[in-house]
Amino acid sequence: MAIDTALPSTTATFSILSDALPDNTSLPAFMVSTTRGFLPRADPIASLPEEFKSLESILIAMPVKTAAGEPGLLATGALGGTVERDLPDLSSEIEKYKDNLPLMNALYRDYSFLASAYLLEPCHLRFMKGESYGLGRQTLPKNVAVPIATVAALTGFKPFMEYAGSYALFNYRLENPSLGLQYENLRLIRAFENGLDPTSSEAGFVLVHIDMVKHSGQLVEGAMAALEGCGKGNREQFERGLETVVGALVEINEVMDGMWKKSKPNDYTSFRTFIFGITSQSMFPDGVIYEGVSEEALSFRGESGANDSMIPLCDNLLEITMPATPLTDILKDFRTYRPGNHREFLEWVQHRANTIHLKEFALKENSSAAFYLHALNQVREFRWRHWCFTREYILKRTSHPTATGGSPIVTWLPNQLQAVLDLMSAVHDTFKDQGGLGSRCSSIMDAALAQQDTLRKEVRKYCEERNVSPVVAGGNPGRAP
Repeated sequence: MAIDTALPSTTATFSILSDALPDNTSLPAFMVSTTRGFLPRADPIASLPEEFKSLESILIAMPVKTAAGEPGLLATGALGGTVERDLPDLSSEIEKYKDNLPLMNALYRDYSFLASAYLLEPCHLRFMKGESYGLGRQTLPKNVAVPIATVAALTGFKPFMEYAGSYALFNYRLENPSLGLQYENLRLIRAFENGLDPTSSEAGFVLVHIDMVKHSGQLVEGAMAALEGCGKGNREQFERGLETVVGALVEINEVMDGMWKKSKPNDYTSFRTFIFGITSQSMFPDGVIYEGVSEEALSFRGESGANDSMIPLCDNLLEITMPATPLTDILKDFRTYRPGNHREFLEWVQHRANTIHLKEFALKENSSAAFYLHALNQVREFRWRHWCFTREYILKRTSHPTATGGSPIVTWLPNQLQAVLDLMSAVHDTFKDQGGLGSRCSSIMDAALAQQDTLRKEVRKYCEERNVSPVVAGGNPGRAP
């Protein structure tokens, strides 16, 4: 087992855990491993110590529909008053447990749920009446602001809800520990709407993400093998690594397809309100004051699946270059909303792949180029599904112009998808005069080129409907990104 991850990005190796050390409470909850990938080292802590009973009791009573099936605080707009009246500042209790980092992560999860619910409760109530979101609460009270800032500093997160550290990857429990991470055995720990019912769309939305990331250990293993093989000039090892990456992505994409049944498009916008951030959102035009933390308003991006580490790992491994656009600048900002060890690993992969010229190595031999194109194709499939979800779950159901993380809702995902399609076309064209890369790769490219045409038409359609320009800096005039 290896636990030293404090290595500079210039080194030839990065220490990945082979044993996730689930009982070690001195290490951060999130460290990349070949066994659990980007999931936390151990299943998340579901119940808090007795000192935090007042916090946990509010969280249990908070959802629109509680675990007992009764209307909760958010159903009637009673959360804000309850937090202001009944929740003490538990900062001194946090100090007692500060060396237990998984517990600090659980507290970060719980305070971030409470902070988002408190700030966005008025918006939810308006939205459910058919009104616009309006303004959220512009101040986070000291009894929430100081504790969330404290646990965020201890765990390395922003003092606002994040995808891995709170909303998704540290927000599940096992109904039967002996059955492990089977989908039917997963339950949410915290929820905003109906998510404590495992058959609800809110539960499905989060649990499908966990079910996908369950396969990320194989993805990490394949990426490391490909990097090692390329670095040594061992083409057989390199190709085996890429084959492992492709296999993991196939599994991940298949799980992703299950979202349609497990989380219904009609239901998404009702619980989506609570995962909006502060940055670039009309609900918080001047940011949010964190009482006892900062006299100036603070601003953070909201929870977003774009903060997951699986596809960014593939981008960095395969040296997929994103266009120099403001949309890509948002992508770079999203990188800061991940567990610290994940960020270090992704930075190392990017630097290592660039140093050993992985893409160039892949394109020197037809067999390697074919594996490389298959990997790109799986990244394309992932991003195409994400676009389809955005179209069906959001664009057809709300006119709000920004995604939960603050990115432009129409143009941001196509910015990344088009970059993959462009690279696939370049790889295919490189081998066109040499007889191509085989019938399977030809079929892949036929589908990709047809999809590219569909994407441009759809982006243009939604941009015209919303009076948004499809042209971004660095893009071609008249072409949807």
